[in-house]
Amino acid sequence: MLADYDPVATLAVKDLQRAREYYEGVLGLTPRDENPEGVSYGVGSGAIFVYVSAYAGTNKATAVSIQVPQESFDAEVSELRDKGVTFQTFDIEGITWTDGVASFGDQYRAVWFEDPDGNILNLESTTPA
Repeated sequence: MLADYDPVATLAVKDLQRAREYYEGVLGLTPRDENPEGVSYGVGSGAIFVYVSAYAGTNKATAVSIQVPQESFDAEVSELRDKGVTFQTFDIEGITWTDGVASFGDQYRAVWFEDPDGNILNLESTTPA
């Protein structure tokens, strides 16, 4: 069944070269596969496929979440800031915000940010209960 296979998140972009500069230069991803339609990046055991579409950036919800180990979270957030990434904040019950980082008690921390086309990306880290 489908549970036996790895998912691939697909992100629509307007300009593939600009997207590549962001995903490779800012996020540090390495292309796994390229074809005329787009570029696939390996992320952990999954992948992100970036392709050109007229509907780029129209999703107003989180498009991709990347799970980051707790011990690496602060370093990853710092590296993104150093590369000019700005984090989003929003109102939701139970979240405490500190410098763009969301905390849900001691168990969960996260940041949200957009790629150049407005796709919302998320890094999150959870502490085992």
